[in-house]
Amino acid sequence: MRPRRKVFAEGFIGETVECYRKAADSPTVRNSELKWAHDVLIEYFKAVELNGKIKSSYEIFRKCPSEVQPEAKRNTLLPSEFKPYKHSDLPKSKITFDELQHLFTKRRSVRWYQEREVEIERVTAAINIASLAPSACNRQPYRHIIIKDKETILAIANLAGGTKGFSHNIPLLIVSIGDLSAYPYERDRHLIYIDSSLANMQLLLALQTLGLDSCPINWPDIRDKDEKISKALQLPPHERVIMLISTGYALDEGEIPYSQKKYWEEITQII
Repeated sequence: MRPRRKVFAEGFIGETVECYRKAADSPTVRNSELKWAHDVLIEYFKAVELNGKIKSSYEIFRKCPSEVQPEAKRNTLLPSEFKPYKHSDLPKSKITFDELQHLFTKRRSVRWYQEREVEIERVTAAINIASLAPSACNRQPYRHIIIKDKETILAIANLAGGTKGFSHNIPLLIVSIGDLSAYPYERDRHLIYIDSSLANMQLLLALQTLGLDSCPINWPDIRDKDEKISKALQLPPHERVIMLISTGYALDEGEIPYSQKKYWEEITQII
């Protein structure tokens, strides 16, 4: 923030440090996430006046592990340090508007695929960069289930409705799952749908660049459907299905419906 105040986040720092302390003791938290949290907290305590609640939180933080060795960074385009950086440090984009338009146009919803195995490595690579999508407070309240088994694909895809004509032809199915445990307040429940959808759109485009076509499949918000898919996938109560995504190599002879999109004048209001 500009100008930066000498005291800020006083109402949240105690909870934040406590979360970090618990994470540092947890065997399931990645070192890269711990390193990120540690370095950001270091920068925070450098920037504020150490008094009152902030000083108490700082004393607790000092007793937490100070040396965290992260795994090698998978995204080498980001700065090497795990703390705020300047906008000018971001990599320069080489993609032109016309090239982006070509990608957007190439990515059509495909329902007819070749009988060809989908390499998991391509899907996980796409998921990895799709997670760069914006997420409220960087909670990233989602995960993906990749289904390769034909019988399971058929059973899960048919639960969505409107898929029985092509569900037998899906070589690989991705189930996007939203995690409500990241949000303790009812007012934030909708964020799993926003954050997951932002990441899923990037996932669809990333798959396209790797030669994989896809089709986002709408998931109906109906209780009995939710119960059936939650049981089939053994989801805990705090998780919700956001959407299904079929992916594979498009059948060359498979037809794509022409979808006339609205022009900006029809969907935009300038105030």
